[in-house]
Amino acid sequence: MNATDRTPADLLRSALAADPGRPLVTFYDDATGERVELSVATFANWVAKTANLLQGDLAAEPGDRVALLLPAHWQTAVWLLACSSVGAIADVAGDPVAADVVVSGPDSLEAARACRGERVALALRPLGGRFPQPPEGFMDYAVEVPGQGDRFAPFAPVDPEEPALIVAGAEYTGAEVVERARADAPSLDLTGPGSRLLSGLSYDTWEGLSAGLYSPMSVGGSVVLCRHLGRLGEDALAQRIESERVTASRH
Repeated sequence: MNATDRTPADLLRSALAADPGRPLVTFYDDATGERVELSVATFANWVAKTANLLQGDLAAEPGDRVALLLPAHWQTAVWLLACSSVGAIADVAGDPVAADVVVSGPDSLEAARACRGERVALALRPLGGRFPQPPEGFMDYAVEVPGQGDRFAPFAPVDPEEPALIVAGAEYTGAEVVERARADAPSLDLTGPGSRLLSGLSYDTWEGLSAGLYSPMSVGGSVVLCRHLGRLGEDALAQRIESERVTASRH
């Protein structure tokens, strides 16, 4: 967290400089029992590799639109920050027809085929596993990303005043994402570094993205991102909140 941060990628760089070993994103899928915890350093490494894939193999440039047909998931968070690193526009649940690149989970592959540009498929399996059989016409993210470089440098500087995010029909610049995330923090009970927010909200609204990623990052906090949280009983949820040292929750 730094007052000079102007884009989500800046927030990640500041987090990496401050404390690379602390947890940043802890992900649960209550349909599968999966739990993944990513430190700032591990998350940043995934972002760098994904940004290199996006800029290099997929030839994405600043201003290009990347349709993210993905649920609230740790890999979706990685793609959001990779888009910010490159300067591409992350279009959450966007129209593949209007996109230069589409990134699809396993449940939206048919819709994603409408994209005439590059197509990437995510299996969303535990531990970032690949598809047993790669979907025809798609690059398998889990196959391609491990070989990418661990450091990323954009070919062109990212302008904080250019569009960076589209969600629920609203467009935001990188600077607006950071400003709104910081403004949301008090109402989300995020008080600063050490804040840990549990979110069961989907990523297809600003509220879900803010609670589930941007606002915790903006204060130097972390997020416990829960998919299929409705399958968890009240007692189990209370136990998770305690064991994960959650300080605030939205679900």
